[in-house]
Amino acid sequence: MHDPMSKRLPIIHGITEHDAGPYRMERLDLEFGNGERRRYERLHGRGHGAVAVVPLLDDDTVLLVREYAAGVHRYELGLVKGRIDAGETPLQAANRELKEEAGYGAHSLTVLRSLSLAPTYMSHQTALVVARDLYPERLPGDEPEELELVPWKLDDLHQLILREDFSEGRSIAALFIAREWLRQGDAQPR
Repeated sequence: MHDPMSKRLPIIHGITEHDAGPYRMERLDLEFGNGERRRYERLHGRGHGAVAVVPLLDDDTVLLVREYAAGVHRYELGLVKGRIDAGETPLQAANRELKEEAGYGAHSLTVLRSLSLAPTYMSHQTALVVARDLYPERLPGDEPEELELVPWKLDDLHQLILREDFSEGRSIAALFIAREWLRQGDAQPR
């Protein structure tokens, strides 16, 4: 049986770049293993990546936030999220964002894995971080209004994922991944 991980990556013959707002657009001139040549476009973020935080009040309850989402022009339930600043690790960024958006810090933070948005055309990566052993602490953030906190039982994810106001794919995936990680007894992340 052929191992898909051993497949040779296409050869990049050239890259042209131009600005696209907060991203850099790249055009790749590629040659595949079968000799086919194609041009692909991809977006590169200008920052250092992002974090999505699963703050656990206890092993059964996640703390969601409700905030305005301009892309869909409504208030959305989701996870604490934000950019990783220059010089920050994903764990430091997760704890800072948690303090800014939810008013809590965490004594225990674990990176479970990285998630992508649209890997066929974006390089953006989001570190999925589980935050436990929370304590109250607030840092000023850049949100225009205080975010509403909504505790949600992990056993009720089947209800959450059907809500109109809970639509972000990274949040949905992150909650299922975190729930499975907890069920496995905090097995080491890969």
